[in-house]
Amino acid sequence: MTRLSVEMLAADAPEPITSAGHAQLGIAVLAGIAVIVLLITKFKLHAFLSLTIGSLALGAFAGAPLDKAITSFTTGLGTTVAGVGVLIALGAILGKMLADSGGADQIVDTILAKASGRSMPWAMVLIASVIGLPLFFEVGVVLLIPVVLMVAKRGNYSLMKIGIPALAGLSVMHGLVPPHPGPLVAIDAVEANLGVTLALGVLVAIPTVVIAGPLFARYAARWVDVPAPDRMIPQRASEELEKRPSFGATLTTILLPVVLMLSKALVDIVIDDPENTVQRVFDVIGSPLIALLAAVLVGIFTLLRPAGFAKERVSQLVEKGLAPIAGILLIVGAGGGFKQTLIDSGVGQMVLEISEDWSIPALLLAWLIAVAIRLATGSATVATVSAAGLVAPLAADMSTTHAALLVLAIGAGSLFFSHVNDAGFWLVKEYFGLDVGQTIKTWSVMETIISVVAGGVVLLLSLII
Repeated sequence: MTRLSVEMLAADAPEPITSAGHAQLGIAVLAGIAVIVLLITKFKLHAFLSLTIGSLALGAFAGAPLDKAITSFTTGLGTTVAGVGVLIALGAILGKMLADSGGADQIVDTILAKASGRSMPWAMVLIASVIGLPLFFEVGVVLLIPVVLMVAKRGNYSLMKIGIPALAGLSVMHGLVPPHPGPLVAIDAVEANLGVTLALGVLVAIPTVVIAGPLFARYAARWVDVPAPDRMIPQRASEELEKRPSFGATLTTILLPVVLMLSKALVDIVIDDPENTVQRVFDVIGSPLIALLAAVLVGIFTLLRPAGFAKERVSQLVEKGLAPIAGILLIVGAGGGFKQTLIDSGVGQMVLEISEDWSIPALLLAWLIAVAIRLATGSATVATVSAAGLVAPLAADMSTTHAALLVLAIGAGSLFFSHVNDAGFWLVKEYFGLDVGQTIKTWSVMETIISVVAGGVVLLLSLII
């Protein structure tokens, strides 16, 4: 154990790190990330276990005592789960309610009834963006695939012309807009304002999804012209229901937490007085916990009751909605542990000093780090939580808006070039009946466009606001 690492783990205000210290910590970071990448890609170990082992390896390579590294990891894991665990759980419940009640199908069918011809790709990106707000990416893909395949087959559309906009809408929401796990963890790590991040995330998402969705789909359809595979058209949830919720009720339920959180952000900007009664009320109802909890409770009456769900079935639905997120919660928690190990080892301080010495804009540095980890691990969530831990010290002196933009830069970088080490890559490949080369030409290129466009919009906004 080096004297440097003891001081860094014990000091409240770290001293500038020497060049030798930079070298040691740099090697430690590379070694820790290499361990994670090797375990995930080579040995196919679960990301939770890989992050846990990688965090301990990072502490060991940094020369820190093992008991200190363990404390850093468990502290970070506990803090992260405490900060975002309930929100992820509530989001999962809301998504399950939306899917099983037939509410998602109602949104899809209503919008598609109004669209035809050239407007169909735009309708698909709208559907995916709206449904993608409360749903995890994988759930959104499974939910929308039947629609994409049926529309392509019945309307004789190119599969890519319909599929790419839908995938773009889901992916952009997943990477940039809370309450998805990645953005929530990044917000927690850099202590950004959730409402401001949500508003700016939507602002960044609009041009990004337009370019990576309907516009890119024109070229993707030329590069990869494949028919919709019949074998992959599963049964839709609402086909088993006698009735389902209305379009208006479903849309209101989906947008309720967004409206509440944005209202809080707006009131905070307009009033800016913590003692003001109105602001205190909005601080409560606009907090992510209350906003999502309100949407879940409202959803019982606007989604489940109209679909004919009895009380017992509501309870079963909540239980089924929580079960699949265990793995996500553990990965996010372990990512938080890795983040804390990075910070306590002095890596965050090192990144801060390097960014000052090299004059790299903080937002660009955050994007590049997230890109590197995404390419290595294949996981957008792992890339987000790891990059957030590395660049968190950069947010210390940032304004509220720039801290939010830092979160979005990380989110944008975490989506860069999905390839064979990403589960989403194989999910898209199998559902659309593509080979590896076709998946790279469409899905991988689309993800790269999302990452680059979103990153560019974030940098542009940082010059304006």
